[in-house]
Amino acid sequence: MTEIHSRLAGNSKASLVLYRFGRGLCVGFCRVWLRLSVEGREHVPPDGAFVLAPVHRSNMDTPIAAVCTKRRMRYMGKDSLWKVRCFGWLLSALGGFPVSRGTIDREALARCTALLEAGQPIVVFPEGQRQAGPIVQPLFDGAAYLAIKTQVPIVPVGIGGSERVMPKGSKIIWPRKVHVVVGRPLPPPALEGTGARVNRQSVRDLTADLHERLQELFDTAQVRAGA
Repeated sequence: MTEIHSRLAGNSKASLVLYRFGRGLCVGFCRVWLRLSVEGREHVPPDGAFVLAPVHRSNMDTPIAAVCTKRRMRYMGKDSLWKVRCFGWLLSALGGFPVSRGTIDREALARCTALLEAGQPIVVFPEGQRQAGPIVQPLFDGAAYLAIKTQVPIVPVGIGGSERVMPKGSKIIWPRKVHVVVGRPLPPPALEGTGARVNRQSVRDLTADLHERLQELFDTAQVRAGA
């Protein structure tokens, strides 16, 4: 990370104030421009670390994820998103950090693991890059791996309507209705013994459970958004 992103990764009073300010801008914009509504906020853990795992159909999914809870969230994003200065500033203010595509697997897992072990919740889009259409695509195992390795729950999130707001390739944020459905947390299977390695089959099983739950939430969110 650059020096400024390193500072934002901390829990200083200044960085928390910046986060609250940035989140406030997102909340106001989403409520007015996107007529954003959220159900299931009670499923977000009030304390401790967790992995928030939304579906991914738009660049707007990142700031929308910050509206799900008042807790400070952390998330990775492709470094190209930081090339637009004002958008990059907002992403950093919201706790984001850039990851270069060539190193995303190892670099991202290391950073996310460190944040979770420090008790901080993170956002991971399990579909990877932005997708299109009503079907949740095959998931990467990253979210499940992190949850099992650090023994934190995964909170699945369906975001309906964001693809109409800012589809892939669009530079315009269209005023379309967005609805978010936060699902019940999925607990990770326990690790067996101190220093135990993450079991690959456990990761696959948790990923499969997450995929099924995300499809249900996404379907509901799409209907509520009128998409």
